[in-house]
Amino acid sequence: MWALHRMFVGTWNVGGKSPHEGLNLSDWLRTPAPADIYVLGFQEIVPLNAGNVLGAEDNSPAAKWLSLIREYLNNNQNDPDFPDYYNQPTNSDQKNFPPPHHGEHPPSPKPRVSFSDLLANESNSDDFQRFFSLNSGLNSSEDCSPSTSMRHTNAGLQGQRYCLAASKQMVGVFLCIWVRSELYQQIENLKVSCVGRGIMGYLGNKGSISISMTLHQTTFCFVCTHLASGEKDGDEVKRNSDVIEILKKTRFSHSVRVPGRPIPPDSILDHDKIIWLGDLNYRLAPGCGNTNTHELLKRNDWQALLEKDQLKIEQKAGRVFKGWEEGMIYFAPTYKYLANSDDYVVQTPTSKEKQRTPAWCDRILWKGEGLKQMWYVRGESKFSDHRPVFSLFSVQVNTVANQNNRKPARVQPPQPTTCLSSTCSVAKVQAEELLLTKRAQSCIYSTPRFSVTAPKAIHQ
Repeated sequence: MWALHRMFVGTWNVGGKSPHEGLNLSDWLRTPAPADIYVLGFQEIVPLNAGNVLGAEDNSPAAKWLSLIREYLNNNQNDPDFPDYYNQPTNSDQKNFPPPHHGEHPPSPKPRVSFSDLLANESNSDDFQRFFSLNSGLNSSEDCSPSTSMRHTNAGLQGQRYCLAASKQMVGVFLCIWVRSELYQQIENLKVSCVGRGIMGYLGNKGSISISMTLHQTTFCFVCTHLASGEKDGDEVKRNSDVIEILKKTRFSHSVRVPGRPIPPDSILDHDKIIWLGDLNYRLAPGCGNTNTHELLKRNDWQALLEKDQLKIEQKAGRVFKGWEEGMIYFAPTYKYLANSDDYVVQTPTSKEKQRTPAWCDRILWKGEGLKQMWYVRGESKFSDHRPVFSLFSVQVNTVANQNNRKPARVQPPQPTTCLSSTCSVAKVQAEELLLTKRAQSCIYSTPRFSVTAPKAIHQ
């Protein structure tokens, strides 16, 4: 049996700025329909200075972002603009997106979304009513411990519709996954793996965080990356190398085996469905000079600019992301903007800012069957020198174990001494992988659905 779920994926390079209280996230997180899963990745969540790269990890900005996201997801009926996103013409095919706007500072075009697509799962029209229903306030004393990957627990307060399932920080890269409370207990085998690709080729100022999980009988991998920067000729080779090394070095260890069940995936490409998001840093190829770029920007001629997009060039040549998919881009380049401005740095030659050619640095790609992208746009927040990018997917999930519909998997034979209790001794934690064991207060119920002392095979 199969079920369809909506999954929101968002990425944002926030330029090392900590969010202020009351920062409005509606421009980034609002969707044409409420999602069941939110996958949110950040880059430069802290300034990438020597102290943050080499010293103790500063997780206070991550805690602030988690608080803002939790508040928005569970109280977004307060956003007056959110209902407008339901009033879209009925066609979800991306080739039918409206043409780019030709104003001076155009908004991102809104794709047309089919209500039948958005509602084609176990949720029905009542879901919309529940989504806008009044929710309780938040408990400001909750501690999310964002610097450590975790499996979050249910707690004794009411009102939260979304649970923080897992989160992990590596210097400036931060990835968190939120799910509807109804799906929380269907998630198993949460694992995380980090790969540093920054200074000396292994420090965490650049690199990836990958989270692996199983929803029902379908395996997912979410890869949040910040790849090598630079727009000189040949810098794209560094980014290609980052991708190759991340795919090679990311490993999910599984010290505890469940008898009679498939062993969860060990690597990124072993998963049924994979989402790759982040500041991939691919620029426009040399030869598309600033003058020509400025003219194309004024005309909103994205397609002409995209012909010089390094990611598309490298992917077409088979040098990176072979077999991966990305939606059509109908929005302006997301980098680099002047602070609190709609102007690119290249548009103001008298600025003290280092000149940068505008580029689509921030991207979302996917791989695997049963993933249909319905929405791929950018936000217009001026908080950072990057604009946020987000996508809405319809995701087909297998709810019944059926090996004919799964990738070949090793099966662990029954062993009489297998220990599943949380009180059992745990395996040694590998340096690159902090496993998801701690359960913090994130998902709110009046009565927990299961005992915290008997987790579902979540072990170090």
